[in-house]
Amino acid sequence: MTIKALAAVAVLLSATSGMAAERGAGFYLLGSKGPAAGIAPPPGLYFQNDTWLYDGSLGGNKQLPTGGKLAVGVEGQAVLAAPTLLWVPEDEVLNGRLGLGLTVPYGWMKTNADVTIAGPLGGGATGEVTDTVFTMGDPLVSASLGWDAGNLHWQVGTIVNVPIGNYQDGEISNIAFHHWGADVNAALTWLDPASGYELSGALGMTFNAENPATDYRSGNELHFEWAALKHFGQKWDLGLVGYVYRQTTGDSGDGALRPFKGTANALGATIGWNFAVADQPVSARIKYFHEFGVENRAEGDSVFLTIALPLNSPKKSTAE
Repeated sequence: MTIKALAAVAVLLSATSGMAAERGAGFYLLGSKGPAAGIAPPPGLYFQNDTWLYDGSLGGNKQLPTGGKLAVGVEGQAVLAAPTLLWVPEDEVLNGRLGLGLTVPYGWMKTNADVTIAGPLGGGATGEVTDTVFTMGDPLVSASLGWDAGNLHWQVGTIVNVPIGNYQDGEISNIAFHHWGADVNAALTWLDPASGYELSGALGMTFNAENPATDYRSGNELHFEWAALKHFGQKWDLGLVGYVYRQTTGDSGDGALRPFKGTANALGATIGWNFAVADQPVSARIKYFHEFGVENRAEGDSVFLTIALPLNSPKKSTAE
């Protein structure tokens, strides 16, 4: 199997969950794309699991809208898993490879706040609050279409957040977002099998509907993720990753006390391994991100642990 085909197994399959806005987070999970972002895998059925570990804080007297309240002095930790199934049919669409995906996130989240102040939903100020959950998030459905031309690979796609997860009204920790949302994205990868060098970038915009429990509508969110890697043969790779996030419109709705906008940047590193189990290719990847220049969001560090494998034998494609 060539470097390109191995990278196709490792790619997030354009169905990544995602984590902004209300709670300082959106359903698109920053850092989920990066290496091989523009490569559509060959026809077949694939499984991928991403485990996301996060530790961050919003220090001082900064305020964060969450659960219909303003939380002050927020600290949070999370361990989330995002198992994904992706189906790539054999028949091409517009001379490209179609991908249809489903992600069902679940996990653990703990949030501490020094003070919570009720907003338009009523009530007053309360002292230190700690909220911990282990539950299911909102499912995400996705569709993508990818093409290849020599060392260039690109794809476009969309992800839709379906608000049927376990949302706890009034709590400051929630994995579900309790509102519809859509992310539209495009990704490009240049990968030279001869030298092993790869450059990848993914640009997307997230659109959010209003959360009916809090009357809060998060603004539109622009995100760009990138990766620069060196592949060492077909077994492993090493490189740099990062992302840039800008909320382009302010939050709105009766539950929004002000036009809250978020900003974030991150820089990190990644290492990937390719190996075989029972003659089937498996890809593993670790990505680490350190955030900086953050406004109106919790700032911290995150780690992605990714395993991807085909559930049936993919056929060769033009990516090989």
